[in-house]
Amino acid sequence: MNPFYIGIDIGTTATKGIAFEADGSIIQQVVRGYAMYHANADWSTQQPDEVLAAVLACIEQLTADASPVFISFSSAMQSLMAVDAQGKPLTDLILWADNRASALADELKHSALGRSFYQSTGIPIHTFAPMTKILWLKENQPAIVARTAKFIGIKEYVWHHLTGEYVTDSSMASGTGLMDLATGTWNEAILAHLSISPEHLPSIQAATYSSKGIEKPFLFVLGAGDGALANLGTGAMQAGKMSLTIGTSGAVRVPVATPFYDEQMRTQCYHLLDNQYLVLGAVNNGAVVLQWLKEDLLASEQSYESLFAQAEAIAAGADGLLFVPYLLGERAPIWDANAKGLLAGMTIHHTQAHLVRATMEGILYGLLSIAQILVPDASIRMQMDLMASGGFAKSETWLQMAADIFQMKVQVLQTTEGSCWGAVMIGFQAIGLAIKPRFLVEKTFYPNTALANVYAQQHEKFKQLSNLRAKFVACGM
Repeated sequence: MNPFYIGIDIGTTATKGIAFEADGSIIQQVVRGYAMYHANADWSTQQPDEVLAAVLACIEQLTADASPVFISFSSAMQSLMAVDAQGKPLTDLILWADNRASALADELKHSALGRSFYQSTGIPIHTFAPMTKILWLKENQPAIVARTAKFIGIKEYVWHHLTGEYVTDSSMASGTGLMDLATGTWNEAILAHLSISPEHLPSIQAATYSSKGIEKPFLFVLGAGDGALANLGTGAMQAGKMSLTIGTSGAVRVPVATPFYDEQMRTQCYHLLDNQYLVLGAVNNGAVVLQWLKEDLLASEQSYESLFAQAEAIAAGADGLLFVPYLLGERAPIWDANAKGLLAGMTIHHTQAHLVRATMEGILYGLLSIAQILVPDASIRMQMDLMASGGFAKSETWLQMAADIFQMKVQVLQTTEGSCWGAVMIGFQAIGLAIKPRFLVEKTFYPNTALANVYAQQHEKFKQLSNLRAKFVACGM
């Protein structure tokens, strides 16, 4: 059997494991899902051992017949859990979508101290960040904090189970709101504000850090966060590229050579390796909104493909129907955990198909707002390639919609599983394997310029509706 390499992507709703050949060809792919829990209205959690079991099941299936050269990891970011001195969980896994710390985050965000924290970390003060989650635990569950040996995320929990080590990579660390981007170390001022020490956190290592397993003698490579690896795995770490990922959540990312800080604190900045950084905006409301629409609102047993086909038959702009899909609050660019969804322009003539299209368009409008912040000059932005990855990249209807709304050329590689392939690319570097990845474009979608004005007008209305969120929150709506 030829040598093979495994990328494991620990996602929000499932873990995906893929065995690759050196040229990026997929040998085998497995997926194991798990539940998200909402014990309170603003809480979004998971059971860490359910996620761990899914990861181990993926590894077991992919290595049943032979051993890989290495196993490298990608992971959803901004999760947090507390563990005791024996490594046992003291809390559930608190996810990026958890809004319990919103009041504390808002208070800190509008202070001089909060602004200084952003200028050190490049991470907006928001309830999604582990920094604010620790602050919430400190104020609401001090007994648990007193027993906590480490604050870690899900990738660190998995890594500790496999290797016995508490380590994190610089991309995961830079997403916590705790790491100083300039130094690559935990920020002492922020830790002092939280009354914790560096010993309460995993050590920060390069994405190429590797270690042998305890129970399984595999070589494990630390890897990085899913966003950074999606860029790497889709060839979007090059100049002239912009990455668009839509899975459960969504993000737009652009590579930069130095840390980037936005004066209005609307963007995030992550480190990957060496002088590779990403400036980005991530949204809470990606394909999870379509899942809600299909399963809860429409209670439909139709496939997503069938719903997309219905949406494709509707004119661009959904005949004036506009959906601002802030069902889970929102991160970029508004950073408002209390934001609510809005549906506007509905008439008796609108159908289910209109609602599906308006939802797909609304998700993209939110992401376009981020792209306009990252690359304000439209003439420059429209010359860039928009590299698509995530589950939405399997829908030609949605991809063409993205090309038309962004007015950019959208490219999809033969390997759409960017995060898993990006993890394997990091693994190649870790073992010194000089493989130059081929980024083979499978499909290209060109923007329909005749739709530019329609979508520009709808997007402008979208932004106006988005700005109404404060009034709705103030009214208790």
